[in-house]
Amino acid sequence: MTTTYNVHDEVALITLVNPPVNGLNWQTRQQCLIHLEQALGDPHIKAIVLTGEGKAFCGGADIKEFGTPKALQEPNLHTLITAFENADKPIVAALHSVVMGGGLELSLACHYRVSAPGCQIALPEVKLGLIPGAGGTQRLPRVLGVEVALNMIVSGEPILSERLNMVPAQKLFDKMATSAEDLIPEALDFAREISTDRPLPRVRDLSLKHPQADAYFQFAKNMVKNSPQAKNLPAPLKAIEAIRQATLLPFAQGLAFERETFLNLMWTPESRALRHLFGAQRNAAKVADLDKDTPIKNIQTVGIVGSGTMGGGIAMNFLMAGLPVTLLDTSQEALDKGVLTLTQNFEDRVKKGKLKAEKLQSMLKALSTTVHYADLSHCDLIIEAVFEDLAVKEKVFKALDACAKQGAILATNTSTLDVNAIASFTQRPGDVLGMHFFSPANVMKLLEVVRAEKTSKEVLASVMSVAKKIKKIAVVSGVCDGFIGNRMIEQYSRQAGFLLEEGCSPAQIDQALERFGFAMGPFRMSDLAGNDIGWAIRKRRYIERPEMKYSPMGDLICVLGRFGQKTGAGWYDYKSGKRDAIHSPLVEKLLEDYRTEHGLKKRNVTDDEIVQRLVFSLVNEGAKILEEGIASKSSDIDMVYITGYGFPIFRGGPMHYAQEFGLLNVVGAMKRFAQNPKDDAQFWQPAERLLSLAKEGRAFSEA
Repeated sequence: MTTTYNVHDEVALITLVNPPVNGLNWQTRQQCLIHLEQALGDPHIKAIVLTGEGKAFCGGADIKEFGTPKALQEPNLHTLITAFENADKPIVAALHSVVMGGGLELSLACHYRVSAPGCQIALPEVKLGLIPGAGGTQRLPRVLGVEVALNMIVSGEPILSERLNMVPAQKLFDKMATSAEDLIPEALDFAREISTDRPLPRVRDLSLKHPQADAYFQFAKNMVKNSPQAKNLPAPLKAIEAIRQATLLPFAQGLAFERETFLNLMWTPESRALRHLFGAQRNAAKVADLDKDTPIKNIQTVGIVGSGTMGGGIAMNFLMAGLPVTLLDTSQEALDKGVLTLTQNFEDRVKKGKLKAEKLQSMLKALSTTVHYADLSHCDLIIEAVFEDLAVKEKVFKALDACAKQGAILATNTSTLDVNAIASFTQRPGDVLGMHFFSPANVMKLLEVVRAEKTSKEVLASVMSVAKKIKKIAVVSGVCDGFIGNRMIEQYSRQAGFLLEEGCSPAQIDQALERFGFAMGPFRMSDLAGNDIGWAIRKRRYIERPEMKYSPMGDLICVLGRFGQKTGAGWYDYKSGKRDAIHSPLVEKLLEDYRTEHGLKKRNVTDDEIVQRLVFSLVNEGAKILEEGIASKSSDIDMVYITGYGFPIFRGGPMHYAQEFGLLNVVGAMKRFAQNPKDDAQFWQPAERLLSLAKEGRAFSEA
């Protein structure tokens, strides 16, 4: 049963029971309607209360039904909402915890609403490339006013019920319950009080106007057009238009406009991409051989080796999550510098109103420093964040093996090195794995969790759990050079280098990728990260994999000491204290001289070719990663690239984008690139996984 029915004197209590968020799938809608009809048909029942069990009133429609016949199967959400709205007995929605999407729309069809404190109220459909599709754009403005409702719908962000209760003349809540525990008793009492009220109030009957509608809606559209969050996404502007229509049309016509807009957006590539990512984020936490019975270690204390930029950023994550941190470095001077940087980062958050001063003080009290490994002996989790050199890692892990308590998890933050080798430096390889944070570690959402050959299930499950606690999106990777993200980005960077040899400028390549939707192109990204990092990797490759081809362009600028923003010069020039990339005549001449010296003729390269060569290089390497079992799901690769590498969110990640483009078309493009004498023909041989899926007409998500 996904709903329950109980009678309290003359009041029927209908409870949604569909964990985790009481989603309104077909079975829940059907049972809810059956119980509603039961209450309406019982002459002893004078009023009805609707609520949700557990940690949510209702999180909304079931996204898995979107675009399927189940979403339209009767009773669909519109049918259910209409039944509640037209009921001839008063219905009170008892709201608590999470009230979002279709759940909020269903509550707006009830005649009254009682809210517990701390409710998260939202219409988050824009985050799926949609607008509310069950009356949200028509009803919410009627109870909160146009401007408050528009801001909620366009942002999709949740707002606390207490804040909304302070909106002047709000009609969203009829009563605020004393506490979450008192919600149901007080809602039942309220239902008895209003049981004889007639006529029953309906949100749809409330009038809706804005005193300066034309000017306000134009202002709202201009703001959204210029917002980086809404760039390339049609839903926010469509939501504004649906709300505008709510002020102009009779309710039924406004509802029809909203529904048509919703259905049109459902089939846009942007919505498909965002819905794919919604599922991908949930699925990233699911590891095939881990289940709910896998034991999880209780991680209460954390040690971090290395107090530099990365180590300090990692420490911030755990301190913000309320976990004490012991920070270790080789000298007190290094520690003092690291703690100063960490403190300044926290103080910046206080200045911006993102952190309370008293919270900062409590976090700093939870931070201790040491130069002695023995002081990490109490830690449940120890993360190494030192220089990216296997010999250095060996010294650290041998020291940790000697001092860490039995059962402690030992993690390396390496971005490319062999985690199996690192685990072998200890007598406890089952307790070792990779936790690859992305810089800045206190900001970036991605955490690559690298599962070594001997990593125990308990250790993996524990790190996946703690990742959630520090609000990271954890993606499991197997062991290979570069794991998922950096292994793929190397191919992307190689293609960018080959394009320089063929006549492109760094700016032309960057701008093509940025127009495609990347946050920044490969050369601006390299300047930001430090060109010397890529140089160090290439030097290692020249020894370990001499067959792999690279353009020497990147080495040439590094020889000149042009490491990027940190040196004031890289692929671009930079002014002191500023991040604006400025055309470099020196780099331009360097490229021209190299082409002349090696007899390379400059040719016209289109933006389409630039984008396809770089993006499809990610796709081909991603397919190989799937073949090898380094990633278990194509959606995991997409999550890595969306959350860690600035891939455009509205395109859904490289593997999803390839599916949208058509895998046969991707293979065809790759065959063309293989004919280019300046490129790496061997690399452009399609991965077996990619080739077979293309021939069978299947997608990565089906493999």
